[in-house]
Amino acid sequence: MAIYLVQHGISLAKDVDPERGLSVEGAQIVERIARTVKDHKLPVKKIVHSGKKRAEQTADIFSQYLQTVEVVQQGPGLSPMDDVIAFAQKLQPESETMYVGHLPFMEKLTGYLTTGNENKPVFTFQNGGIVCLDKSPKDSNWQIKWSLMPNIG
Repeated sequence: MAIYLVQHGISLAKDVDPERGLSVEGAQIVERIARTVKDHKLPVKKIVHSGKKRAEQTADIFSQYLQTVEVVQQGPGLSPMDDVIAFAQKLQPESETMYVGHLPFMEKLTGYLTTGNENKPVFTFQNGGIVCLDKSPKDSNWQIKWSLMPNIG
């Protein structure tokens, strides 16, 4: 049981698309990551996104590959500058939920969950990448279980 944090795929420039939807490259990278986690039978039950076009498109691609039980939905608290602590207090690892959002929120959330300090960087996200976090059975502290990023090195 876990939660999955995803930074949206690479988006178009604002002058090309004022809503900043995914670029062709961004969609291809998200599809590659989604295919990989599908092959591992990732048990995602629900996908929640920030409501921004690039996050919704990223969530839709993951949903197509993972065949989630519930419909993809917009959720509060996932915008770039939202309150990490308020969001973290509502998380439930047993929900098997994937959250698709933005920087700096995703990195701050990961820092807060694993160290108790949202300003302590513990992981560098990449567009389209996914980080799996779970609570330790020993002490109920959050820990990074695994990650899959588009680029290594």
